[in-house]
Amino acid sequence: MDAVFRAKRTRSKIHGTAERPRLSVHISNQHVTAQLIDDDKQSTLAYATTVGKKVSGSKSEKATAVGKDIATKAKKLKIEKAVFDRGSKLYAGRMTALADAARKEGLEF
Repeated sequence: MDAVFRAKRTRSKIHGTAERPRLSVHISNQHVTAQLIDDDKQSTLAYATTVGKKVSGSKSEKATAVGKDIATKAKKLKIEKAVFDRGSKLYAGRMTALADAARKEGLEF
């Protein structure tokens, strides 16, 4: 129950636009998913995940691959800046690996 409140508290402070979309990250026990969301239009601009893909390595390496993938898709859409939405997760471990990989590819947040 605390995770729901933490996610709402995090999302109440951030808002994605077309120029600076929200980079929403979801991490489960096995998979990592990231999407760029325009909250004004309520639409997803880009999407990257490990679901259905044969990504080998540790969970942090999977998060790094998703971070690189979402950053390259953002470049194709000419998006340079985003607002990072960690949801109910703490900024540590796989979340940090994804964020660092996206930053290395040129996405700013």
